Amino acid sequence: MKVASESSYRVEPCAAVRGETTIPGDKSISHRALMLGSLAEGDTRIDGFLDSEDCLATLGALRALGVRIDGPTDGHVIVHGCGPILHAASSPLDMGNAGTAMRLFMGLLAAQSFDSRLVGDASLARRPMERVAVPLRQMGARIGTRNGRPPVDIQGGHALSAIEYELPVPSAQVKSAILLAALRAEGRTRIIEPAPSRDHTERMLGAFGVELLHSGGAIALEGGQALRATHISVPGDFSSAAFFVVAGCLAAQEGVVLRGVGVNPTRTGLLDLLREMGADIRVRASAHLMAAAQPPAEPVADIEIHATVLQGIKVDQAAVPLAIDELPVFFIAAACAQGETLVRGALELRVKESDRLAAMAEGLGKLGVEHELLPDGIWIRGGSGFSGGVIDSHGDHRIAMAFAMASVRARERIDIRNVASVGTSFPNFVAVARSVGLQIDLCPPSTS
Repeated sequence: MKVASESSYRVEPCAAVRGETTIPGDKSISHRALMLGSLAEGDTRIDGFLDSEDCLATLGALRALGVRIDGPTDGHVIVHGCGPILHAASSPLDMGNAGTAMRLFMGLLAAQSFDSRLVGDASLARRPMERVAVPLRQMGARIGTRNGRPPVDIQGGHALSAIEYELPVPSAQVKSAILLAALRAEGRTRIIEPAPSRDHTERMLGAFGVELLHSGGAIALEGGQALRATHISVPGDFSSAAFFVVAGCLAAQEGVVLRGVGVNPTRTGLLDLLREMGADIRVRASAHLMAAAQPPAEPVADIEIHATVLQGIKVDQAAVPLAIDELPVFFIAAACAQGETLVRGALELRVKESDRLAAMAEGLGKLGVEHELLPDGIWIRGGSGFSGGVIDSHGDHRIAMAFAMASVRARERIDIRNVASVGTSFPNFVAVARSVGLQIDLCPPSTS
């Protein structure tokens, strides 16, 4: 019997990266633009939409809920809003690999009049959902999970009431799900954050005409507010840019420029960590102006990076939430820095698309990097670069792309297995990587 293998990357050592490139649209913002556009009155135009598997899962689910959506065509989407009332889907809503979509849909659907079931692929079926379900149940939602994981069943027809909720740990997804539910809740919902997390939902609610009250580390939203259709411009995804920022720090002797990247300060913690290591990173106003100039707009910039000698650091645990998705590629930088780097307080990495701490530690070991895996982080001794080897990405897009960047300091070829998941966030990753000089090839699945 023939057995199909997974697609893989073959990455040859690369001496330098250079030139300039444009990063595709932000996944987090694309998800939210579709959802809020669906709840608004009127037609919302989205430019720069990320045409990735995760975002298309959100788009398909909203269509199944009765929302008419035109596109995507060359990054342009028009959402014909339904107002606050959606329609029951005829089958379970398939979120694919999109954890953000599943968690936000829990808040979106909590106050609807019909029952819904959210399902996903094998990876998503392993991820925790109770952290979202708990506060939504406090609001009056009826939500069931299977041992805390998908599928997620949402029973419709239950009125929601405002709550005051203190997040146990910073989480933009939990915060966003509560805010989406609060739009239909009676009273003023108040969320208290222990530390800042991504604020894309708050910014976008403002663009749709929703008033939020900010006081210290708390956010409040009065239920019953209507959303007005608007025009959203999606900047380049900082989490996708992060791979090339690190590659530039390690190998852009002549400099590399990333155009039109979103630089929301709740997303750019990686830049602070790299600068602390000695990186030469320059952030400049972008020519890619945000067409939807309705405040509060997402800030956008061009990022220019020049190679320098990096020094290992001890990462402040307070900085971890602002760089959580970028930590896998940060570990690649740490492996090339002089001295030791220590990251603690990153337990969240263990419940992403894979156990990212374990997956990165495994891969670093295979490439000859001295390290120690810790319960909530990792210790890395850098300076020697990488040998070649075979890496299992464990079906995690960020692990696959992080190890592709190791090629700029590798002595031999790196083969990265199970890379199909890169399509969830960065469909044209190989083309962008090649455009700045990486020697990377996608090897399609074979049968044996």
